[in-house]
Amino acid sequence: MEETKQAQAPLDFETGSESTLSAGKLKIFFGYAAGVGKTYAMLEAAHQAQKEGIDVVVGYVEPHLRPDTLALLDGLESLPCKEMDYRGIKLKEFDLDRALQRKPQLILVDELAHNNVQGCRHTKRYQDVEELLQAGINVYTTVNVQHLESLNDLVSSITGIAVSERIPDRVFDRANQVELVDIEPDELIKRLQAGKVYRERQAKQALQHFFTTENLAALREIAMRRTADQLNRTALQEGKEKSAKAGEHILICLSSAPSNAKVIRTAARMAEAFHSGFTALFVQTPETKELSGENLKRLRSNLHLAEQLGAQISTVYGTDPAVQIAEYARVSGVTKIVMGRINHKQSPIAGKKSLADRLIELTDLDVYIIPDHQPLYKKPIGKLHIPKTHFTWKDTGIMLASLLLSSLAGYGFYYAGFSESNIITVYILGVLITAVWTNGHFYGAVESLLSVAAFNFLFTEPRFSFQANNPSYPVTFLIMLFSSVIASSLASRVKAQARLAAQKSYYTELLLGSSQKLQKGRTEWDCLRLTAEQLNRLFDRPVLYALSEAEKELVFRVEPSDEENILTELGSEEIGVAKWVQRNNKHAGATTNTLPDTKLLFLSVRGTQGVMGIVGIPIVGYSVPDAFEKNLMVAILSECGLSQERIRLQEERNQAALQSQKERLQANLLRAVSHDLRTPLTNIRGSADMLMQEETALDAASRKRLYTAIYDDTNWLINMTENLLAATHLETDKESFKMGPELIEDLFQSAVTHLDRRAAEHRISVHLDDTTLMAVMNARLIQRVIINIMNNAIQYTPKGSHIELCAVRKGNDVQISVSDDGPGIPEDAKKHLFDLFYTAGQGKADCQRGLGLGLNLCQSIVALHGGKIEALNHLPVGTTFQFTLPLVSSRKAN
Repeated sequence: MEETKQAQAPLDFETGSESTLSAGKLKIFFGYAAGVGKTYAMLEAAHQAQKEGIDVVVGYVEPHLRPDTLALLDGLESLPCKEMDYRGIKLKEFDLDRALQRKPQLILVDELAHNNVQGCRHTKRYQDVEELLQAGINVYTTVNVQHLESLNDLVSSITGIAVSERIPDRVFDRANQVELVDIEPDELIKRLQAGKVYRERQAKQALQHFFTTENLAALREIAMRRTADQLNRTALQEGKEKSAKAGEHILICLSSAPSNAKVIRTAARMAEAFHSGFTALFVQTPETKELSGENLKRLRSNLHLAEQLGAQISTVYGTDPAVQIAEYARVSGVTKIVMGRINHKQSPIAGKKSLADRLIELTDLDVYIIPDHQPLYKKPIGKLHIPKTHFTWKDTGIMLASLLLSSLAGYGFYYAGFSESNIITVYILGVLITAVWTNGHFYGAVESLLSVAAFNFLFTEPRFSFQANNPSYPVTFLIMLFSSVIASSLASRVKAQARLAAQKSYYTELLLGSSQKLQKGRTEWDCLRLTAEQLNRLFDRPVLYALSEAEKELVFRVEPSDEENILTELGSEEIGVAKWVQRNNKHAGATTNTLPDTKLLFLSVRGTQGVMGIVGIPIVGYSVPDAFEKNLMVAILSECGLSQERIRLQEERNQAALQSQKERLQANLLRAVSHDLRTPLTNIRGSADMLMQEETALDAASRKRLYTAIYDDTNWLINMTENLLAATHLETDKESFKMGPELIEDLFQSAVTHLDRRAAEHRISVHLDDTTLMAVMNARLIQRVIINIMNNAIQYTPKGSHIELCAVRKGNDVQISVSDDGPGIPEDAKKHLFDLFYTAGQGKADCQRGLGLGLNLCQSIVALHGGKIEALNHLPVGTTFQFTLPLVSSRKAN
C-alpha cells in the first residue's frame, strides 16, 4: 500500500509504575477519507511499539474485511468485543471495562467518532477513550476530517453529505500526536475501484457521491490545514505563550434556530484561527421560557454543541435581545459578533429591523452574518405570547370589574359635564389596570376592544347603540383602540421585566447567599448540606449529597431530610454512576452522554485536589434545568468545592501543627528523661560498686545508707516509668479505659501502700465522710493520681508535716482532696502548676530531679473522668489539691 505520512516522533511511553499516576497519551491517525490507510498505519505503529518492549493490546479494530489490514492483527493481543442486543440485532462494541481491567501500556481503539449502542456506559466512543487516558493508558486511534464537529458544516457544504458521528474539537486538540495518513486522491479512487475500501456495490455509490476528485482534493486540503492548526496549538501550549487570547473575543448568540449550529461551528473555527476567546450567550426572555417541542430540543442541542466546541456559556435576562447582547458585549470586551441571517417567516405588517441591523446600530463591533440555507421555519412567536392559562375566572373577573368601574366613572364624568377625552382616559386607565393585574397580553387586548365598544355604546350619539353620527368618531375609536393596545402592551412588558428582574435578583441572592453560608461551614458535611439546601431552593426538588473520601464508600444524605424515601430508592445502578463520577471527576447520569438511562444527574463537587463530594439531582418527573440554572448550579458547586478544600487544608494544617507539637514534646521529654535518668542511675551504680568491693570496710550505718539510696532511686525510677507509661497510654488509646463503680476506701488503702518510702517521715491520715462511698472510675488511673499528689506533698514538705487524704460527698459527686501544712505554693506558680515539664518553685524540670510530668498526668486523667483538678490554699498554711468523680449511690451499687 503506497501512502505518505507526516513525519512524527514516536510517542514517549512510560514503562515504569509511574505511568499509572498520570493521564495517558493520545495519538490520532488522521485522514481525509475512508481508505487512506489510517488503521493500517496504526497497526504498523503498534507492531513497532511492541518490538520496543511496550505492552500493546488491540481494544477494537473495525472489521473492514481488508486482507492487508487484517493480516497486521497477527501477533497482537486482542480483547474480545462486548456483544450488545440492539433491536433484535447482535452488535459488537468495544469492551471498556475489560480494557480497564487488563490495563496495558498501549491500547488500539479504531473509529474514534463512533456512536455506541444504547446500553453502553458512554454514548460516544471518544468518551471511552477519555476514560482510558484518565486511567493512565496510552491510546492509538483513528478519525477522518469530516468527523470533527467544527468542520461538519464545511464538509457538508462540499460533499453534500451530513455526517452524524462527530467528535468535539477539544478531543482532537488534546492529542499528544496527530499523524496525517495521506495518499493522492487519484490513488484512493483506484483503491476504491479495486475493492480495497468497500465492496463493489458500496464502492459504486461512493464514487458517484462522496469520492469525487474535487471532493477528495478539498477534504485533503482541509485535513492538512487542520493538522497544521493542531501542531501550532501544541507548540503554543508547550511554549506557554499567552498570545492566544491577547486581543480578540468572539461572541455568538444561542437560539433555537436550525442555522444556529452552523453559526456555532463557524465561530469556533474563527476562534481557533484568531486564537481568541469564545463565548456563547443565551438571552432568556419571557418567550424562551415557554419553548417546547422541536424548538426546545434544538436549543438544548445547540447549547451542548457550544460547550463541546469550547465556548464559555453565559446567560442574561431581558425582553430586548439586541439591547442585552450589546450591553454584554460592551462589559465583556467582545470584539466580534457572529450570527446567522434570519430565515423564518416574518409578519409582512411588522416590518421591524432585524437583530443584526439593531446590533450594528447599538455597537461599533464587527458583526459577521452567516448565510442560512436551511428550509424556512415558523418562529413560534404567537404561541409564546399567549399564556397557557389565558382563560381563568379570576383574570376574567378582574377584566370585567375594571371595565364596569371604568364605565361607572365615565357616567360620573358624563353627567358632570366633562369632555369625552376625560372618559377615554378613564377607559385607558382601566386597560392599564387589567394589563398589570392579569397574566399576559390577552386580557388587556380584549378590554381594549370592549372599552372602545362600551364608549361607543354608552357615550356617543346616538347613545345605547353602536352607531356613530359624528364622522370623527371612527377616528376617535381607532386612536382609542391603538392607545389602549399600546398601553396594555407596555404595561405587560414592564410587568414581565419586573418579573425577570425579580428572578435575576433571586438567583443572584441565591449565589451570594451560598457563598456567605459556605464561609460559616465548619465541616465538609456542613458545606455539602448547605449546598444541597441552595440547590433545593433553586430546583424545588430533593437533592442528594455524599462526601468523597479516599478508600471509603459513598454515604448519601438528602436535603430536605424528610425526603429520606428517595435514599431507599437508590439502586445499584445509581450508586454505580455516583462511583464512576467520583473516580473520573466528571458529570454523568440523566441529560448527559454517560450512563444517561439513570433517573438522577450526578455531579462532582470539584476542588483543585480532585473530587470533594458528589451531588445527585433527580431528573425523572421534574423539569430539565435550563442553561442559566445549569451555570448557577455549577457556580454553587464550585463554591462548595473551594470551601471544602479550605476546611480540608485547615485540618491538614492543624494536623501538621499537632504533629509538630508532639515532636517538640517528645524532644523535651527525651531531653528531660535523659537528664533525670543520669543522676539516679549514676547513684545506683556508684552505691552498688561500693557495696561490691569486699576490701572496703563499711560499717552497718554506711551500708544501710547506700541500700536506702539505691531503694529511693529505684523507687523514683519506677514511679517515673509508671507516669510515662500512663501518659503514653492515655494519649494514644483513651477509648480502651473501662470505667466502673469502685469503693473509695479500697482505693485509698491501695494508694497509701504504694507511696514513697519517705511517707513514714510524715503524718499520713485518711478521712472518709462515709465508708460506703463509691465513684465511677478507672481504679488504676485514679490511684496513680492520688499517688502522684501525695508523693508531691511528701517531696515538697518538711519532715513531720501532716498530709491528709479525704473524700466527701458533694451533691452527685465525690470530692477527693489531699491537704498538707507545708510551706505552700507561690501564686504565680499555681498558673503553671499543671503544665507539662513544670515543677513548682523550681521552674523547668532541668533544675532538679523531677520531670514535672506527674501533675500534668493527673489533670489529663481527671479530665478523662469528666472532672476538674485544682490547687487551693490550705488554711492556715499549706496546699490542698482536690478533684471530683461521679458518685455511685448505694441503690445503684446494690
